Amino acid sequence: MYAVVSTGGKQLKVEKGTEAVVEKLDAAVGDTVSFDVLFVADGENIVVDTDALASATVTAEVVEHFKGDKQIVFKFKKRKGYKRLKGHRQQQTRVVVTDVALTGGSPKAAAKPAAKKAEPAKAAAEKPAKAAEPVVAEVEAAVAQCEAVKSNGERCANKAKEGSAYCGVHAKKYDA
Repeated sequence: MYAVVSTGGKQLKVEKGTEAVVEKLDAAVGDTVSFDVLFVADGENIVVDTDALASATVTAEVVEHFKGDKQIVFKFKKRKGYKRLKGHRQQQTRVVVTDVALTGGSPKAAAKPAAKKAEPAKAAAEKPAKAAEPVVAEVEAAVAQCEAVKSNGERCANKAKEGSAYCGVHAKKYDA
């Protein structure tokens, strides 16, 4: 059984016994903390229903508080002689997940697949309108194409200027 939890603006996939590093928590070393559960999977049962997840719990024990690796912050503006080099070490907490439990409530399948089934029907209703637009554009493009013929026998692919049968390249040559 595993769960996806949210802490410190990030999401983590955790199982029982997993050691994780999270943003600093306001708990002493040895304390037990619980996380907000977003998703639980137990074999083939997947739970994403908010009512069922309200009873789900993920508890962890705080192992240590420490500073993370140094992150370099370098500011630079070219040709101005401006350079600033600073570093930052984020406060972090190491926790060990002690329990992942889905207490109460029956596991429900995700409601998202039902929403996905409704979307293709909606998209299918919009497709005929979108298909008609390119046909009109092709007709207009055919009318507005330059009538000049190149030396190899092909027609010029440029758009004709307004009020002329030729594009800007050929208008001077043929309209003069």
